[in-house]
Amino acid sequence: MTHSHKHTPAAQEAIRRIAQRARGRKHGPITRLMSPSDFGRLLKPFVFLDLFEHEGPPFEGGLHPHSGIATLTYVTEGSINYIDPDNVKGVLTAGGVEWMQAGRGMWHGGGIGAGRTSGFQLWIALPPELELEPATSLYQPPEEVRIDGPARVLLGSHGSASSVIESPSPINYLAVRLKAGERWRYEPPARHSVLWAAVSSGAVSVPDELREGDLAAFEASNEAVEFEALSDAEFMLGSAVPHNHELVLGNYSVHTSRDVLREAEAHISAIRKR
Repeated sequence: MTHSHKHTPAAQEAIRRIAQRARGRKHGPITRLMSPSDFGRLLKPFVFLDLFEHEGPPFEGGLHPHSGIATLTYVTEGSINYIDPDNVKGVLTAGGVEWMQAGRGMWHGGGIGAGRTSGFQLWIALPPELELEPATSLYQPPEEVRIDGPARVLLGSHGSASSVIESPSPINYLAVRLKAGERWRYEPPARHSVLWAAVSSGAVSVPDELREGDLAAFEASNEAVEFEALSDAEFMLGSAVPHNHELVLGNYSVHTSRDVLREAEAHISAIRKR
């Protein structure tokens, strides 16, 4: 669908503007695009977003714990391997998804395959009714991820496609690929006033330009956003109903209160002893 670039004054007002934008901080293979000390406060339930890029021999990460959050890892290129809480090992290739809802605590681990690998890991704060629930995890090979037009639906629903993952709260999380010159419009569901986009390759106009490595938080509203690809581009997009709770942080945890954090950290310690 194409639109002319001339906007009437009325159409101009309906453009959902970028409230804040940033470029991530890189540490080795990880670029942290969002954390609770910056965008995470503005965009909660989305609290951390990491872009990982690795080239070379494979490497194994150790086991580490989480609680109070869900993480969704999406592979854009190459492959990752995982060890789930039941010690089951597996491999996810490009387009695949690892979903882990940590609840009151779990340990998991994994690593990166040989060659060039890239992808995103998103952390989502859980609502109070789920932050002390038992942990669950789900792994989706690329062919099981539902698609609507250029969007792969990792969480929630868009157009004709819905994710099989049961989202902890009303959230859409999409991976979108556009060819140079293509346009795509995102109409958020009712009450999804939180909206952001992060570009992993190429450049898009919203109409402000966003390039590879940019994260944009849009102003709180229910307006649509239209993306035009200035080159072949890939970006992640998240929208949600706001998470109206405190973010109380532990080393690998995000909870809604100190008491709940203490309870979850005790559970994590007990699992470690086992």
